[in-house]
Amino acid sequence: MHVMTSKERFLNALARKPVDMLPCIDGLWGETSEKYVAEGHLQKDEDVVAHFDLSCRSDGWLNSTADLDFEPKVLEETEDTILRLDGNGAQLRSWKNKSGTPEHVGFTVMDRTAWEETIKPHMLHLDRRRFNLEGYRKTRELCAADDRAFCWAGVAPFEQMHPVCGHENMLVGMALDPEWVKDMVMTYADMTIAHLEVLFAEGGVPDAMWFFEDMGFKEKPFMSPAMYADIVQPGHKKLFDFAHSLGAPVIVHSCGFVEPLVPCMIEAGMDCLQAMEVKAGMDMPRLVKKHGNRIAFCGNIDIRIIASNDRAAIDNELNRKIPPVLKAGSGYILHSDHSIPPQVEHDTLKYFFDHGRRITERMRRS
Repeated sequence: MHVMTSKERFLNALARKPVDMLPCIDGLWGETSEKYVAEGHLQKDEDVVAHFDLSCRSDGWLNSTADLDFEPKVLEETEDTILRLDGNGAQLRSWKNKSGTPEHVGFTVMDRTAWEETIKPHMLHLDRRRFNLEGYRKTRELCAADDRAFCWAGVAPFEQMHPVCGHENMLVGMALDPEWVKDMVMTYADMTIAHLEVLFAEGGVPDAMWFFEDMGFKEKPFMSPAMYADIVQPGHKKLFDFAHSLGAPVIVHSCGFVEPLVPCMIEAGMDCLQAMEVKAGMDMPRLVKKHGNRIAFCGNIDIRIIASNDRAAIDNELNRKIPPVLKAGSGYILHSDHSIPPQVEHDTLKYFFDHGRRITERMRRS
């Protein structure tokens, strides 16, 4: 086998074709990057992808906030947190000095009427402020220059809806007023495609598309497979069909336990499932037995084990999870099951990537 480029490895893995080494990718928390810089492992503003020799870069995230002209208002501030009203009419409390999901405090939109009056009108026209064409072009050109894959990355309807109305109102709406939530799903899908058509026409088509949809929590998805198929899947299919029309495979990121939804996500056009959060109950070897002949996989390496900085434990996790995927003839992209917190030492992360990507070599020798 010839020595592949990072791009070839990444795209081969998505297509469930052989690779000479595993492609790899992950994301560092802001605090993690700051720690590595302070310790002298990274230069300030250094390219993390090049530093760890990762396989792809991504760009193109759309700003899905409804009212882009609204100036966020500070409603409350403490030493550690800040509560803001944003352009979605949402009150969200965030930590000042650390990463984390904002606390949902309150929402203007709690039903169909508020959606139709305050949010939907903003979603019906093209607004070039929703994307950064220059940044997208630069990242795509950088990938072309060093033979790495280039992914468009952004949220899809589930992650676009809940910042507007909150998970609780959205899920109650799925049960009591499904036509309202269906309208939100398709409105966001149409808005996303309309903007991506312009972005890709002017900035170039990506090699793959990476949709972020956190549809589960511990041991359960947020909705039943039937509810997903009826309400969310049509929007996903429209988005994934758009990606495939451009020749771009589809990666779906979903935190939480989403195993019951995977068959419907495959029907919608998902080519690769990413994250597969261990602490939520996801197990890649089990998923491979069920779906390894239809999709590729990315992640499921327990971040808690990586953060232990115990190399023997990391080896055990890699050796338990990855060979079953490759032996089944599926594709795999090396990734933690979440992202990289500051508890992970720089040299541990480098070991994880360097040792993990060579599993294919060790398998061939054994």
